[in-house]
Amino acid sequence: MKTKIYCALFALVGICTFSQSGWIGINTPNPQANLDVNGTMKLRNTPAATSLPGYQILSVNLNSNGDSQVSQMNPQMLADFAVNSGANTSIYAAKKSTGITLVSLSLFPTGFRTVNFLEAERNVGVPALFSETDHSYTIPSNGTYAVGFSFKYGTGVQAGVLVNSPGVGILRTRNNVATLIDSRIFSGLDLGLVALTIAESNITSLYTFQAGDKINFGLTGSTALTAGILSTSVGSFYIYKVSN
Repeated sequence: MKTKIYCALFALVGICTFSQSGWIGINTPNPQANLDVNGTMKLRNTPAATSLPGYQILSVNLNSNGDSQVSQMNPQMLADFAVNSGANTSIYAAKKSTGITLVSLSLFPTGFRTVNFLEAERNVGVPALFSETDHSYTIPSNGTYAVGFSFKYGTGVQAGVLVNSPGVGILRTRNNVATLIDSRIFSGLDLGLVALTIAESNITSLYTFQAGDKINFGLTGSTALTAGILSTSVGSFYIYKVSN
C-alpha cells in the first residue's frame, strides 16, 4: 500500500515540476495554457449527443506559430460559414420576362437559337459564370449538374399547330463543337375544326459536364416563331453542381 502511495506522490510531483502560475504542462516545461499537452491525447467513453441544441463543438485552431489550440464553437457557425462562403459556387439562375429575342451562332445546330439571357436578369450566382457575348453559362469544374429550363411562348397557348415542331432545348459547346443534349417540343392538338399548340415546355434533369463547357438555353425548330409574340414570352433556367 505504501509503495502505491509513494508512486502517486512522485507522479504528482513530476507534473507540478512543469507548472507555473496555475498552468500545467505535460511534456513541456513552458506551458502556454491552463493545460498544455505536448503530445497525443486519448479520450475514452465519450457520450454521443443525440441533438445539437445547447451543445458546443470543440475545434482545433492552428495558429501562426504552428501550434494547435482547442476552442469551443457554436454549431450554427458551421452552417453560417457554409452559406456565407458560397460553398456551392456553381449555382446560377436567371429569368427573362420581357424583351426576349433568339440568337443564332454559326456553330449552333440547324434550328437552335439561344435565348438572349442577360447578366442583369440573374436571380442568384456568380456573374463571371455567365457570358453576354453568346448568352452561355460556363461550367466551372467537372461533375454532375442539376439543370432546369422552362419557356412559355406568348400566353402559352397558340391557335393552330406551330410549324417545324418548335420546343425548348439545352445546348452544350465543348472544344468549339455544339451538341444539343436535350430537348422537348411544344405539344400540338389538331381536331380538324380546332387546332391548338400548348406552347410551354420545360426540361429538368441531371447531366455530366467538363470544366469549360458552355451551356446555352434556347428553342429548337424556332425559325417560324413570331418576333412580336417572343417579346412577351417568359424563359428561365437554373444550374448547379450536385456531385463530382
